[in-house]
Amino acid sequence: MHILERDVEFLEEQRECSYFDNEISDIRYRYISKCTKEDYQNMLEHGWRRFGKMHFVPECRNCTKCISMRIDVKNYKFSRSEKRVFKKNLDTKLYIQPPSLTLDHLNLYDKYHSHMNKKKNWTYSPIEPAEYDRSYVQGKDEFTKEFLYVRDDKLIGVALVDILSKSISSIYCFYDHDYEDLSIGKFSILAQIKIAKELNIPYIYLGYWIKDHLSMGYKVAYKPFEVLTNRATLEEEAVWKEYKL
Repeated sequence: MHILERDVEFLEEQRECSYFDNEISDIRYRYISKCTKEDYQNMLEHGWRRFGKMHFVPECRNCTKCISMRIDVKNYKFSRSEKRVFKKNLDTKLYIQPPSLTLDHLNLYDKYHSHMNKKKNWTYSPIEPAEYDRSYVQGKDEFTKEFLYVRDDKLIGVALVDILSKSISSIYCFYDHDYEDLSIGKFSILAQIKIAKELNIPYIYLGYWIKDHLSMGYKVAYKPFEVLTNRATLEEEAVWKEYKL
């Protein structure tokens, strides 16, 4: 396996879209061996995401359906149903630590994606330890955390989260659908909002929202939120506006 030893940027054009059949996407990538907090904050504000040391942003020529969004933490108020989610998870233990790789992680990841393959027709194949390490453990810094959700001494959820002074970036979350009544996916986002409020962090970046999409449309529930209205370079101003439902 070839390991990159220097930072590099490239554009992958005319690739199969991950969200729509018969659509083509163009994705810009930056491999950054060690990203500073300042650079990472700037990239988040310009719609970039990261997995491991690889950062990326869509630059699709003929489509703008993927919309960068961020939750307005200060003005977010937990609804009655969300308070019920907190109540249901009073016995769910949350551990926050640097990202790690265990057999429990791999088994839960595979179980989650196998379920989503049946439920939403996601592409699925068992993940190799090296792939998990590359996507979710490598590139970690002091701001990179994993939220481990444990019930009855069993790992039932994992969320990968970057916590900066001005933002939280929700990278990815997977969980055990045997505990579907606990709404772990929703609980994870609500827990991040609660922590952001406690730390006076103004925004939580949820990545890309696609209106009414089977897999990405759920993010509309976390309002108020803002959307990125332009595709600015990292040297230009990123313009965010509140999304009016």
